[in-house]
Amino acid sequence: MDGTLSIRPFDEGDRGLVKALWIGCGLVVPYNDPDADIDLAAGRENSDVLVGCAADGSLVATAMVGHDGHRGWLYYVAVNPAHRDTGFGRIMVRAGEDWLRARGIRKAQLLVRETNTAVRAFYERIGWAESPRTVMERWL
Repeated sequence: MDGTLSIRPFDEGDRGLVKALWIGCGLVVPYNDPDADIDLAAGRENSDVLVGCAADGSLVATAMVGHDGHRGWLYYVAVNPAHRDTGFGRIMVRAGEDWLRARGIRKAQLLVRETNTAVRAFYERIGWAESPRTVMERWL
């Protein structure tokens, strides 16, 4: 692997590969339907799904990005396990940040499950910090 990653917006033909990547990376949980998440985010004014393709053209990474006009969010940051430790995760996070920056969004946030310590360490290494906030939820 040469560490090259080209990033582009999601195309409908990517759906199966994106879902397989998310499932393979353990990002899909029973209460999040990946098809519904793609449908809600891909190609929208305030959101998109970015895909990263390796030099051979294979889809190996993703980042879903969106904003509410005030703060941006990253979701489904994923790198195929065979391509980890290549810098692709950092590249995808930066692509999401750049997408937000281009829309005038100055703050980016993401959620990491408390048990996912390896991912927390990754984000800390690339300059993200834990935010002292309480996230509240209500299922509708």
